[in-house]
Amino acid sequence: MLLIQLTGLSGSGKTTIANGVKKLLEEKNYRVEVIDGDIYRRILCTDLGFSKEDRNENIRRLGFVANLLATNGVIAIIAAINPYEEIRRELKEYGPHVYTVWINCDIETLIKRDTKQLYKKAMLPDDHPGKIKNLTGVNDPYELPQNADLVINTHLKSAEESNETLYSFILKKIKPNPPVQFNYHF
Repeated sequence: MLLIQLTGLSGSGKTTIANGVKKLLEEKNYRVEVIDGDIYRRILCTDLGFSKEDRNENIRRLGFVANLLATNGVIAIIAAINPYEEIRRELKEYGPHVYTVWINCDIETLIKRDTKQLYKKAMLPDDHPGKIKNLTGVNDPYELPQNADLVINTHLKSAEESNETLYSFILKKIKPNPPVQFNYHF
């Protein structure tokens, strides 16, 4: 069916939007699976660190699972930071059923929303023992999506508006099942 790869910084709203849209789609009887980067990293990708190569391999594995679901009639939504354009393009090569959605949020709002205290820890002095040294977008790269199919600015929209934006986008991309045609030859 569809593979939606969300990309955005920590705290931008990827998981919130993915789960909100999943609920809306399930109410319309669509089969939907959210592939949450945080959860899969603890289960499927425990052997990976945070180097560029490992981050790409993480997304590659999530993409494989999502594509398997999508080609079996499920709307698969990857909710992961997905920081590198190269791997986002690689996932798009699965086919025309793959879409990139940038969940964009300004840094000021991310710092205010920082429920995990990641931004606070990343901004500690370099010699502080609690400093996070690989927070994407602060002290680790995040490449802005070059050709996102949709951009949702969560610092300008409510969670409900963001959910509705992605939900409407997905509904427009769903290809209706062609009617079954029976050819009777007598």
